[in-house]
Amino acid sequence: MGEQRIRRVVIAGGGTAGWIAGCAISHQFRDLLDITLVESEQIGTVGVGESTVPPIRAFHRLLQIDEQEFLRAVAGTFKLSISFENWRRHGERYIHPFGITGTSTLVCAFHHFWLESLRRGMHSELGDFCLETVASRGDLFARLDKPQVNYAYHFDAALYARFLRHRAERQGLKRVEGKIREVRRNPENGHVQALALEDGQVIEGDLFIDCTGFRGLLIEQTLQTGYEDWNQWLPCDRAVAVQTEAAGPPEPYTRAIAHQAGWRWHIALQHRVGSGLVFSSRHMSDDEARAKLLHDVGAPPVREPWLVPFRSGRRLKTWNGNVVSLGLASGFIEPLESTSIHLTISAVVRLIEQFPIEGIPQSLVDIYNATGRREMEHVRDFIILHYHANQRDEPLWKACREMEVPESLAIRLGAWRERAHAWQGGDELFRVDSWTHVMLGQGLVPGQHHPLARALPDHDLRRLLDSLRAQIGEAVARMPSQQAFIDRYSKADPASWESRRPVST
Repeated sequence: MGEQRIRRVVIAGGGTAGWIAGCAISHQFRDLLDITLVESEQIGTVGVGESTVPPIRAFHRLLQIDEQEFLRAVAGTFKLSISFENWRRHGERYIHPFGITGTSTLVCAFHHFWLESLRRGMHSELGDFCLETVASRGDLFARLDKPQVNYAYHFDAALYARFLRHRAERQGLKRVEGKIREVRRNPENGHVQALALEDGQVIEGDLFIDCTGFRGLLIEQTLQTGYEDWNQWLPCDRAVAVQTEAAGPPEPYTRAIAHQAGWRWHIALQHRVGSGLVFSSRHMSDDEARAKLLHDVGAPPVREPWLVPFRSGRRLKTWNGNVVSLGLASGFIEPLESTSIHLTISAVVRLIEQFPIEGIPQSLVDIYNATGRREMEHVRDFIILHYHANQRDEPLWKACREMEVPESLAIRLGAWRERAHAWQGGDELFRVDSWTHVMLGQGLVPGQHHPLARALPDHDLRRLLDSLRAQIGEAVARMPSQQAFIDRYSKADPASWESRRPVST
C-alpha cells in the first residue's frame, strides 16, 4: 500500500473521540510524531456519551491519569452496574452488574451451581452472589481491594473532552481551530493528502484519523467506504437528550427504562442528571418523544432538549487507505450498554499497538479491520439480546421478539436455552456473567444445566452459597453511600461547573 513513513498524524474533529485519540497518541508518541487536531467550535458534538464500562480504567492507567483529578475535572460519579427496568415486562427490574458472580470451577461456571440450588428448593437471586449488585441495591460504593470492586464512571462528556485536550496539548499536540473546506487526495494512490480549511490554512499529513462524527467526512464522504446498517435488528434510530437538575443523591448505576417505543437512560453526575429517550421513529414521533422525556424525567431541565438521529451499524472498513475512522465516524451501536466510548478507546489502543510508523502494509490494515468488525458484532449481538428476549405487548417489542437474529446470537441463545451454556471469547467485552445476568433477567430460563453441579451434596452447596453471601455482606457493610464516598474522595467545586458547562452540543 505504499512505503511512506508516518511522521505527521492529523486528527479531523474533536469531541470525545478526537481527544481520546489525541491524548493517547501524543502520550505514547510525543517524541516520534507531529500530531495536529483540527476542530471548529462552531460545529457541535453529540455530547451524550456520559456512561462507560470498566476497561476505561485500564486506559486511564495507560495514560497515567490520576482518578481523583479526573473525577474532579469531569464531575464524575461511579458506576457499578446497569439497572434494566420494564425490559422483560412492565414493572420488572433486573441488574446487569460489572463484577464477578459467585465462584466458578475451571469447567463449570457459578450460575450452574445456582441453578442447581433452585432445583433443590434453595431460593435466592443470582444477584445475591455479586458484590456490585448488592451494593447497587443500596446505592453504596467504595473502592475495595478485598474483595475487589469492579466499576466504571459516569461523567460530563464535554468536560471529559476538555480534560483530555489539556493533557494532549501539554504533551505536544497542536490544535488548529477551523472548518474543513476541502479534503485533498493524492492523485496517484487516492490517499488523503491534506485538509484545506475555510480560512486558507492547509494541514498536510501522512496518516489521518477521522473523528467527524456520523457524517464521516474523510472515511465516507471522501473515500466512500460504505456502511452496513443494523436497523433490522436494532430498530431505534433516534434519541432526544436533556440535562436536568439533580433531584437526589447519585445512584451508582445507569438506569435503562424501557417504554413502548424504546427506552430511556438516566445518568446521575455530581452536578446534574443526563437523560435521554431512545426510540424508533416508526413507532414514535419526535414531538411525542420530546414530550414523554420531559414528562418522565421529573426534574427541571438546565438546557433545552436536543435531537440525535443515528443509524446503528458499522463502516465496511474502519481503516481505509491512510484514513482510520474512530467514534461515530467508524460506526455506532445504540447506547444501551454504554459501549460507544469503550469502542473508541479500544480502536485507539489497537491503532497504537499496530502503529504503521514505517509505512502502511495491507496485512496490518486487514487485521485491524477484521478485529474491529468482530468486536462490534459481539457488542451488537449482546444489545440485540435485550430487545429480542422480551414479553411486552407493544408493536415494537412484538416485532423484536419475532425477528430473526444474527446466526452468531442464535447459536448463543440455543446453547443457553438447552444447557445454560454461556461463554466469552478472548477478545470479547462482555463476560460470561454479563450474558448470564441479562439472559436470566430477560426471562430466558434454560432447560438443563451442567451435570457437575449435581454432584455437590446439599450441605456443601448450601455452605457454598451461605459463605458467598456472608463475604458479600461483610464487604457491603463497609461501604458508605456513593454520595458520602464522593464527598470524601473527589467532589468538584460546584462553583466551577457553571463556567465549564458547554454552550452548545
